[in-house]
Amino acid sequence: MMVVYSLIPHANGADILADVAPIPDEPLVAGLLDKFLNSDLEKILKDKGIQTVIAVGAASNGAVLHTVAGAVQRGIKIIVPVDALSADNIYIEQYVAWDLVNAPVMADKVTLTTTDMIKF
Repeated sequence: MMVVYSLIPHANGADILADVAPIPDEPLVAGLLDKFLNSDLEKILKDKGIQTVIAVGAASNGAVLHTVAGAVQRGIKIIVPVDALSADNIYIEQYVAWDLVNAPVMADKVTLTTTDMIKF
């Protein structure tokens, strides 16, 4: 499984915790909300023939929500393990989960699950 890391602009790979830091060949993209904008993320996925993405992150109401929307607009299916999301409070986490499976267009392209339910 390929892992793509994302950061905000002006950050670098050294800002990622060592336990989950990218290894030398793993791609890293930078952007604000939708990580597809102004990055090579779409090309990285297309070059590998990837049609489904597992989205996780520390800002569920920011990068996760908007990158998932960007992926859906590009025809990519999304899996979101709710136990791998975080936000400033539980209400925000719940709202994002609800929105991902109820928002127009996204609802039929996003699957909510938990990390222990994902099998390869």
